[in-house]
Amino acid sequence: MQKSHIEELQNIFGKGNVLTEVEDMIAYSYDASHVEIQPEAVVFATTTPQISQLMKLAYRERIPVTPRGQGSGLSGGSVPLKKGVVLVMDRMKRIIDFDPANRLITVEAGLTTADIDPIAAEANLFYPPDPGSVGFSTIGGNVAENAGGLRGLKYGVTKDYVKMLKVVLPQGDIVTMGSKCVKHVAGFNMEGIFVGSEGLLGIMTEVTLALLPIPEHRESALATFNSLDSAAQVVAAIIAAGVTPSTMEFMDNATINAIQNFKDCGLPKDAAAVLLIETDGQKDSAIAEMAKVETEVRKNDFRDFSRAKSSEERDLLFAGRRVALNALASVRPNLILEDATVMRSKLPDMVRGITAIAKKYKLQVGIFGHAGDGNLHPTFLIDMRNTDEMARTEKAVAELFQLAIDLDGTISGEHGIGLEKKPFLQNQLGGEGIRMLQNIKRTFDPLNLLNPGKMFDMPAEHSA
Repeated sequence: MQKSHIEELQNIFGKGNVLTEVEDMIAYSYDASHVEIQPEAVVFATTTPQISQLMKLAYRERIPVTPRGQGSGLSGGSVPLKKGVVLVMDRMKRIIDFDPANRLITVEAGLTTADIDPIAAEANLFYPPDPGSVGFSTIGGNVAENAGGLRGLKYGVTKDYVKMLKVVLPQGDIVTMGSKCVKHVAGFNMEGIFVGSEGLLGIMTEVTLALLPIPEHRESALATFNSLDSAAQVVAAIIAAGVTPSTMEFMDNATINAIQNFKDCGLPKDAAAVLLIETDGQKDSAIAEMAKVETEVRKNDFRDFSRAKSSEERDLLFAGRRVALNALASVRPNLILEDATVMRSKLPDMVRGITAIAKKYKLQVGIFGHAGDGNLHPTFLIDMRNTDEMARTEKAVAELFQLAIDLDGTISGEHGIGLEKKPFLQNQLGGEGIRMLQNIKRTFDPLNLLNPGKMFDMPAEHSA
């Protein structure tokens, strides 16, 4: 990058908010995936106009720009593949407007997800999406990846709560899309295009989110099973019985033991699998639904069904689920976390298939995830220094994604495509589907400056 470009960045953001030394930029060259690429400069934004000026410079000089929140992404989405500038947005964390009467909150994109609920709770409201990274992931990153979470079964994912977006386009224009109204059909559903766009189409700086009333009561329970298959079968049976739990989380024996060795959360280490289940709503309704859940559990090869007797007991169980990834990461030097998703009715087939793939390639795998919405996180525990093990893992991952597709599922439920899953996207969408995405990208970003090289490749003539 030319010296004049650096000077212009310093004029826009202030000299102290521009990094160019290699050792200073290391922390911004990777995310929670396994790819690391050094940018040419890192800038810290605090306002939307700054980002507009950055994109005007980038467009004029054809400089790639990679937006970044806290770097908690799991698919390589914020890795600067084409170097250029990493735009860090985690200092943009203001509450723009809190409107409890209309159950809305407008925030800057750098606000962490967990920061919303304490504010919303003042009006007995909450923000339903709660990804595992809720304590540090940013709203902008959640919107870019269409993040889900533990409550996705009943309450949906990020896309279900985005009402309005302020976006800086690749040419530097600032646009606002969406509406605060309950009904809105004035023009295309542009906000829908940007949710899940992984930073390829524009930079979201402000987001208006819908909120919901806090449920009156919650019932939490832990169901323990003697086999993986029984636990998976119960998930479909509970839904078929007309119950929609707010949470239904699945953990296999490998995950349970990793959690217990990492932090004692009261999980049974000898269980084949457990389901962590919660119902909520009006007190009588939540209790009645949990009774139906227990009935379905007892019809299968279960070992135990216990309800949390206090909020402390409930919080301990959920703490176990939230540390699952960290716990598995402590078992072996490395892990590869995947995100395959199928319909609930095909969850037993998916669990069986994952187990068979791991056995075929002689790999250690932990399976956990949001079983209620079919979103599993098979986690291969490996040592990347072992080239033979890595080769087997790559084959296993490819088969895992194909299995999800063959079961009418998807290669990603919430982590996004980024770099990690780019080779597999065409298997799901086909050539025409990829070309449609390329055409949308070309319309918004004709010079391919925003997060280039992610999700899919562009034709050679369309590049910075």
